[in-house]
Amino acid sequence: QVQLVESGGGLVQAGGSLRLSCAASGGRFSNYIMGWFRQAPGKEREFVAAIDRSGSSTYYADSVKGRFTVSRDNAKNTAFLQMNSLKPEDTAVYCCAATRFWGPQLTSLTVYDYWGQGTQVTVSS
Repeated sequence: QVQLVESGGGLVQAGGSLRLSCAASGGRFSNYIMGWFRQAPGKEREFVAAIDRSGSSTYYADSVKGRFTVSRDNAKNTAFLQMNSLKPEDTAVYCCAATRFWGPQLTSLTVYDYWGQGTQVTVSS
């Protein structure tokens, strides 16, 4: 059983930056692909980014490509989401998730086995 805990959320002005962390415990972190999702009020949870086991491959939603960077430190059992040039529409609860699957369905919630509780990101205009 893998436990995931996010941190780093907060309130930031448009154009600003935040770095989210996802600390994992209870399993071998390097066995898992790590994904980031977000859910805004009144909207469905959506895929943001994912990173493979070694950190050599990443994948992003079009809405964040070029602004967000996903990374991981397997020695510290932690994944990161660096968010730059934030926009008000990035406001959401951000969650990390873990899966053993890497493939075309990586953007689907259903392939992820473990989820964190989430951290709130609010971008003011």
